[in-house]
Amino acid sequence: MNTNTTAETSNTFSDIIKNSVLSNFSSDVSLSKMLITFAVAFLIGFFIYTLYKRVFSGVLYSKSFNISLIGMTMVTAMVIIAINSNLVLSLGMVGALSIVRFRTPIKDPTDLIFLFWAAAAGIVTGAGFFTLAAIGTVIVGLILFFFIKKSSLETPYLVVVNVADDETEQAVIGQLGSLVKRFNVKQKTVTSSNIEMTLEIRLRGQETAFVNQITAISGVRNAVLLSYSGDYVS
Repeated sequence: MNTNTTAETSNTFSDIIKNSVLSNFSSDVSLSKMLITFAVAFLIGFFIYTLYKRVFSGVLYSKSFNISLIGMTMVTAMVIIAINSNLVLSLGMVGALSIVRFRTPIKDPTDLIFLFWAAAAGIVTGAGFFTLAAIGTVIVGLILFFFIKKSSLETPYLVVVNVADDETEQAVIGQLGSLVKRFNVKQKTVTSSNIEMTLEIRLRGQETAFVNQITAISGVRNAVLLSYSGDYVS
């Protein structure tokens, strides 16, 4: 009797596994589900695209990278639809995706956040959690917009100044103290006939006319103002 019970239990468990696999095996996905999912994924991807373009504060804006955020959201959603509709396919998809390697360099950590955001939004949308995808996208977007725009209000700049002697150097530093919000010396190179200083500064507003006043000082050979991304190599 125990043997029969064990056999029945084993058969029942085996039947459950088979039925679960067969019930998850589908030859296709309904057209309405695909259209709705792709529409939501596109809208979310377009929102990410617009926000990235609005808050970008780097040196060179890459339109191709920004467009790829829309593509990543939609492609990820498509993959998740396929995985949800077919258990067997999902196992093969995991193995196939495990060999994929992305070698495009990410220069700004903020770009990495947008990439993960697009991928996560695609996953949630493809899984059918449209409300979570929409509300989560809005919340993440508002937080990123607030912090990125707040930090960009005090955009740092670099000023490279070449002067003839120590007296001119002191005159330049004194002049900068009255013209900019704050500054500090990042690098100084001294030769027999030239002194080159690299200074990180914070402007008062967006006024850059102080560079003209610096170059007007006697002994200043030239002055260059550069946008500073925050990464400095000494």
